[in-house]
Amino acid sequence: MQKIQNFINGKYVDPMKGQYIDNVEPGTGKVFAQIPNSSQEDLDNAVAAAKDAFPIWSTMSVDKRSRILHKLADLIEDHLDDLALMESRDNGKPLWLAKAVDIPRASSNFRFYASAIVNFSSEAQVSEGFMVNYTRRAPIGIVGCISPWNLPLYLFSWKIAPALAMGNCVVAKPSELTPMTAHLLGNLANEAGMPAGVLNILHGEGKEIGQAIVEHEATKAISFTGGTATGKVVGATASQQFKKVSLELGGKNPNIVFADCDLEEAVKTSVKSSFTNQGEICLCGSRILIEDAIYEEFKKRFIEETKKLKVGDPMEAGSNMGALVSEEHLIKVDSYVKLAKEEGGAILHGGIRLEKEGFYYEPTIIEGLDENCRTNQEEIFGPVVTLNRFSNEKEAIRVANSTRYGLSCTIWTTNLKRAHRVSHAVQSGIIWVNCWLLRDLRTPFGGMKDSGIGREGGNEALRFFSEPQNVCIKL
Repeated sequence: MQKIQNFINGKYVDPMKGQYIDNVEPGTGKVFAQIPNSSQEDLDNAVAAAKDAFPIWSTMSVDKRSRILHKLADLIEDHLDDLALMESRDNGKPLWLAKAVDIPRASSNFRFYASAIVNFSSEAQVSEGFMVNYTRRAPIGIVGCISPWNLPLYLFSWKIAPALAMGNCVVAKPSELTPMTAHLLGNLANEAGMPAGVLNILHGEGKEIGQAIVEHEATKAISFTGGTATGKVVGATASQQFKKVSLELGGKNPNIVFADCDLEEAVKTSVKSSFTNQGEICLCGSRILIEDAIYEEFKKRFIEETKKLKVGDPMEAGSNMGALVSEEHLIKVDSYVKLAKEEGGAILHGGIRLEKEGFYYEPTIIEGLDENCRTNQEEIFGPVVTLNRFSNEKEAIRVANSTRYGLSCTIWTTNLKRAHRVSHAVQSGIIWVNCWLLRDLRTPFGGMKDSGIGREGGNEALRFFSEPQNVCIKL
């Protein structure tokens, strides 16, 4: 059994207290590795290393930092197979999905910010013959990056890439459920030529070492992706020390299907947006709102396409869905299906745990629920969707906005005016029209309401991981 280590000051080291946590493979339900249960002493060592590295990294030329990050992107591509295998074993997602999406996007994150920093411009205001003001973006110092388990390396790199690009040193914590790809990243950072102490990776439980990273006086900014309840604790803790904080939290995303849509494309993509990655993506459309005129036809086709999905071994190429990340999470998902029945919902497909080793659950479709019931209001984060009717545009917008979340929304219509009108009315940070999960890294990413504060992506991330410094020179 593999026993992984923390990555501090460019070296792999055992946790100071010698404590470890079992890492369970979702596809088999068996322990396949152990990870450090890090303590305050481990964090203090990581912070000390970051403090020593900051003068070197923050003053390094932008071109040199860029070359190191480009090299890291290259190395991720070179090790795609190994990283994808570890991610699949760690998370339970199909191996083909990790190869096609997660690992390539992690490489793209580093490559994007490696290029962005050499094109990031400052501002200047000139008062002719009197003064010149210019604004530079200065690195913050040491920042804490805490990432979730659903897209392990993709979202881990999504945070640390812009932080490193701007000249910060990072103390990062991947989810204790999916530590393996972050663990492998340390060696690649060394091979890319990153100075020791610039990137430090600590493993352990969120409520312990994650909270300690947020509380530590040396971390000047916190970027967190995870559940809304935890995000409230992170935000409250960070605010007490006036730290910058970015919170990308939960979602209960509406997928609005109007009668004038391309029905075939809407059904096909809605199956993907419901069940990709076992529904364990914060952007999944878990509430499908369908106009009355096409409700029955959409439902029929949606069920037919869902029945074609194969839930199976993540290592098998034919598996459309793998295992849920943990038994605890599977029990949570199943409890919501039971709740839906109690709330009067009808299970049209799925709703059962598969009888095999590991944590497998059928894609589940539910109809007949009130828009305000718990199943339609609370984030399930699994392969469970509800079908809901609406009769007109006004009603669709009202139901779409009826939850406390506002992360993303998908709209299906061929009416251009309606597409704009509804997009502007829906309270979501991300709107997709006639598509889902298309991303341009130059655009800001984040939600409204209880889906978080702050924005990641593009120049928004570079601005978050830096502070504006104004310089005024009298002529």
